[in-house]
Amino acid sequence: MAKSTAENTFLRLKTVLDVLTEGVWSGDALNAGQVLAEATARVPFNEHEAELLSGGIPRGHKTLTSATAKLVKAGWLVKGRSGWTITEDGMRATVAYPDPVSFATALDAGTPVPADTPVPTAPAGFVRPVSAAAATLEAPVKEETAKKTARKTPAKKAAAAVGKAAKVLEDAVEPVVKAVRKTKAPAKDTAADAADEPFEGPDVETHPQPEAVAVAGDFNTILGAPENWAPQYDEAQMEFDFLDQLWKKSAELPAGFYTFKIALNRSWDENYGAYGAFDGPNHELHHNGGTVTIRYNHATRDITIN
Repeated sequence: MAKSTAENTFLRLKTVLDVLTEGVWSGDALNAGQVLAEATARVPFNEHEAELLSGGIPRGHKTLTSATAKLVKAGWLVKGRSGWTITEDGMRATVAYPDPVSFATALDAGTPVPADTPVPTAPAGFVRPVSAAAATLEAPVKEETAKKTARKTPAKKAAAAVGKAAKVLEDAVEPVVKAVRKTKAPAKDTAADAADEPFEGPDVETHPQPEAVAVAGDFNTILGAPENWAPQYDEAQMEFDFLDQLWKKSAELPAGFYTFKIALNRSWDENYGAYGAFDGPNHELHHNGGTVTIRYNHATRDITIN
C-alpha cells in the first residue's frame, strides 16, 4: 500500500540526513540540489506527490523543501549560501532514531538526541553508494523505448525532473527557515500523530514561492496572448526551476524596446518593477532581436535578462 505524503516526507527527511552523513564519510561536498535529488530518488513520489503544481513543481518536492526547515529547527541541519551542512547532532540522530516512526516522533516533538548517542563513523570498507538520482538520468533512451518512456508514470517523471540540476540558491529557501523558526510547532505525543501530520496543511503556507509568476508587458501579444499587460494568460507565465529556485521565461522577440513587470498569481495585486520595488516603475528591455531569457528571483525580487 502506498505511503501517505506525511510518511514519505518524514522518510525523505531522514534520507536527507543519511545522504549528508555519507557525504561526510566520503569527503564529498554535496550541494542542496544533489541532496534533495537523492532523497527523492531513494523515496520516490507517489501519484499524488508527483502532480505538478503551477510553475511545474512536483507537489512532493515543494512539501519536502518546506519540511527541511524542521531539520534546521531541530539543530540537525544548517543551511548556508555555500550549501547544506549536517551537524553532529544530525548525524547522531540517524543513530538514535534509526526507524521512520521514532525519527518522525522525535523530529516533530523536538526531542533532543540522547547525550550518550555516538557520532556514527563509516563502516569498514565504506564506499559511497551509487547515486540513485544520477542512475535515473544516465539510463539512455533508445528509439525503440521512446514510446515506453513517454508512458512513464508521473512519479517517475517527477523523480527524474528532480535530478536534472545540481545547484540550489539558498537565498530562496532561507525564508522558509526563518518562518518556521518564528512558529513553535505543537508537540506530538504519539507516533501516529507524527505520521498523520498534514504537511500539505498550514505548513505549506511557509513556502517562499508564489503559485504563479508572469512577465506582463507590452510584448505579451507577441508571445501569443490575447492582449498585453495581462498576467492572467498562460502565454505570460514563467516556469519555476525548483532546484535553481528561479522563475524563467524564454521567448523569441523582434528587435525593439520593451517594458514589463513581474506579476504574481495571475493578477496585479502583487507586482514588482525596476529594482524589485513593489508596484514600481516598469522594467525596460532594449533587445537586439532573437531569443531572450528573463529570470526572476522571488527571494530578492531581482531579475536578470540575457
